[in-house]
Amino acid sequence: MLNSIIKFSIKNKFIIGLMTLFLIIWGVWSAKQIPIDAQPDITNNQVQIITLSPTLAGQEVEQLVTFPVEQSIVNLPKVEEIRSVSRFGLSVVTVVFQDNVDIYFARQLVSQQLKEAQDQIPEGVGTPELAPVSTGLGEVYQYILHPKEGSEDKYSAMDLRTMQDWIVARQLYGTPGIAEVNSFGGLLKQYEVSIDPNRIKAMDVSISDIFTALENNNQNTGGAYIDKKPNAYFIRGIGLVTSLEDVGNIVVKNTGSVPVFIKDVAEVQFGHATRYGALTYNGEVDAVGGIVMMLKGENTSEVVKNIKEKIPVIQQSLPEDVVIEPFLDRMDLVDRAISTVQKNLIEGALIVIFVLILFLGNFRAGLIVASAIPLSMLFALGMMRLFGVSANLMSMGAIDFGLVIDGSLIVVEATMHHLGLRKSTQKLTQAEMDEEVYESARKIRTSAAFGEVIILIVYIPILTLVGIEGKMFTPMAQTVSFAILGALILSFTYIPMMSALCLSKKPITKKNFSDKMMDYLQGVYKPLLEKAIRMKYVVIAVAVGLFTISIFFFSRMGGEFLPKLGEGDFAFHCILPQGTSLSQSLETSMQASKIIKEFDEVKMVVGKTGAGEIPTDPMPPEATDLMIILKPQDEWKKDKSYDELSNEMMEKLEVIPGVFFEANQPIQMRFNELMTGIRQDVAVKIFGEDLDSLLVYANKANAIIQTVEGATAPQVERVAGLPQINIEYDRTRIANYGLNVQEINDIVSTAFAGKSAGVIYENERRFDLVVRLDEAHRSSIEDVSNLFIPLPNGDQIPLSQVANIDYKLGPAQISREGGKRRIYVGFNVQGRDVASVVNEIQDKLAEQIKLPTGYYFTKVSELLKC
Repeated sequence: MLNSIIKFSIKNKFIIGLMTLFLIIWGVWSAKQIPIDAQPDITNNQVQIITLSPTLAGQEVEQLVTFPVEQSIVNLPKVEEIRSVSRFGLSVVTVVFQDNVDIYFARQLVSQQLKEAQDQIPEGVGTPELAPVSTGLGEVYQYILHPKEGSEDKYSAMDLRTMQDWIVARQLYGTPGIAEVNSFGGLLKQYEVSIDPNRIKAMDVSISDIFTALENNNQNTGGAYIDKKPNAYFIRGIGLVTSLEDVGNIVVKNTGSVPVFIKDVAEVQFGHATRYGALTYNGEVDAVGGIVMMLKGENTSEVVKNIKEKIPVIQQSLPEDVVIEPFLDRMDLVDRAISTVQKNLIEGALIVIFVLILFLGNFRAGLIVASAIPLSMLFALGMMRLFGVSANLMSMGAIDFGLVIDGSLIVVEATMHHLGLRKSTQKLTQAEMDEEVYESARKIRTSAAFGEVIILIVYIPILTLVGIEGKMFTPMAQTVSFAILGALILSFTYIPMMSALCLSKKPITKKNFSDKMMDYLQGVYKPLLEKAIRMKYVVIAVAVGLFTISIFFFSRMGGEFLPKLGEGDFAFHCILPQGTSLSQSLETSMQASKIIKEFDEVKMVVGKTGAGEIPTDPMPPEATDLMIILKPQDEWKKDKSYDELSNEMMEKLEVIPGVFFEANQPIQMRFNELMTGIRQDVAVKIFGEDLDSLLVYANKANAIIQTVEGATAPQVERVAGLPQINIEYDRTRIANYGLNVQEINDIVSTAFAGKSAGVIYENERRFDLVVRLDEAHRSSIEDVSNLFIPLPNGDQIPLSQVANIDYKLGPAQISREGGKRRIYVGFNVQGRDVASVVNEIQDKLAEQIKLPTGYYFTKVSELLKC
């Protein structure tokens, strides 16, 4: 069959030319359609379930929300892992499915089961919702919204946040490829009824009365229509409040003939929702920003392009002195990665072409073989699009042109050799040339095909990889295989045709430089070969000895899953002591940002503290991610590496006492957290039941890890030490006063957390109408004790009459995995390979820590990641 293909290709040059043109068109078109990214997306196939419960502590969140959600989904098919985080006001459950499960089918399965969980979750506690369909590579565009210089005092954090939510985010929604626009920072605007407890006591009004009055006096209605020929008049009752004045004029109760209005017992003003996160810019301002999350499986370059096309249009909708400034643009990293690939491919192709021409000794022959390189690449690009393989540093960077042109080189070299053996001095006709090329290609067709097939077989084991390894390396193996397959097809079609058409038909009469060079090399090699054959046993013994020595050294070499990709920016994790307030975290992170901004290599520093409204990254208020955006390395004034710059920054940050800093990179940190729930590269997980016991053993493991060379300062998961004001009800007193716990809980929740009594519309914009105590009366434990509780007979008593109120420390976070509580000790590896560090830690833990029944470690090696 191969002989027939070769003969057809040589005889039908025009048809092969047309097919080659089709290949070029197909490859170029495919190149424009292929998803482009910096690296393969190795995020596991997961669905996140987020439940906001602003009034519950971590223990209650675990009991009332997380556990029911976990139980409802535990029997779903093809689930690999279920893990969760429960902390004050928030539950995040992550369900990891097998990679072959369609993500939308997985979300449908989870959604169906959540209905069962909602029946078990108490009313008003929270509603489980699915997180956006995105991945570790999903945060493709992050920006801040800030006034221009000189206009900083013109706009408040509330104004900027309102612009972000109702102008910027709303126009970004609907952009092809976007899953979510997550607003971050600023103050979320609300219409606030700030209650003065002294005034409501004087007016004999309760918080419940105020809430009920607001609910009952903020609604519209309709009464069908009246048919009054020739028109029909539709009846519309307008009772929605539209301003602060309308809210203040709502009546709460009548005392005799005198009505008591909202404005008599409370201040009606613009307020803001309780903040659990904030954004800072260069350590100077409390900023507002957004994170654009890409839909899973979309083309990063296309999505970012669509976003950038919309930004100028959105900018025109904003005031002239407010600007949208991106600080993390995935295309910057993609462009650097693709530029590296292009540079390496071009340099590799030029080197191969030079070597071909040098050793073949024929310029035309060298170019014919070299032309197989771009054609093979175009074939590979077409197949990549067909099989859904993205173009990235891994998939494109592994192509070796020396392997690709192997078959084509054999065909052309055989043809040149065959022509050189001819004794005729006459110029060949085209028919004679066709016959010469066919005969030479026919004789070596098996060798050419065999060589390419052997190379393809080498990549078969890589194609069988699964999990993270498969996602990382399979695209590389597929791309190389596509290129080699294309080269193999070309070596029996295009190459013989071009050899017959373009090689010189003149007889070869004298030796060229290449021939002389090969004669010299053969003269050196032939005696060595003959001597090796005579001393075959010695040669075999030396080979076996070298192989044994190599195995010995290989067994003692270190190992890593993959070298780190230099993203060009840093992400420093800044952690303060447990229970630190958001305002203190902001102050400390801004101080750190100012120190980092002093480095000339830094373009800007953006600090993300706590969690956003969509907490896909559920950080506590004491944690901050400092996104350090660097200038291009060629603009740095000093010649230093990224690691050296990172170490210098860490040294400078040591002046801030009591703060733990950890250096990382944005994408790498996001990958780590999404795949395992842990930000560090390596971690030890301890499973058990009691949180205090888990913490004790985690601290022991922490002390052991600190003694291992190569492990950075370990970090124990913060599960304890959250300061709380506990209200412990006295049920006897509650019964004596004729109260119940639910009524008291509602009042406490409304007074301090705030409760929405409705919505106020400003044209299309809508804002919550919230009832809570004024700020002056919700700042201390005394305010909690003195909160008035209405009695059934109309009197009011302070909360301290029916409860014991005191400071206590409680769990800050409760993590679960596989249905069991767990804690981790995480660390990175520096100056040593990961495998040897992991093995040493594993041995030391087994020797020095004996866990009780029901408690166990995971094998550290199971947590190796890129």
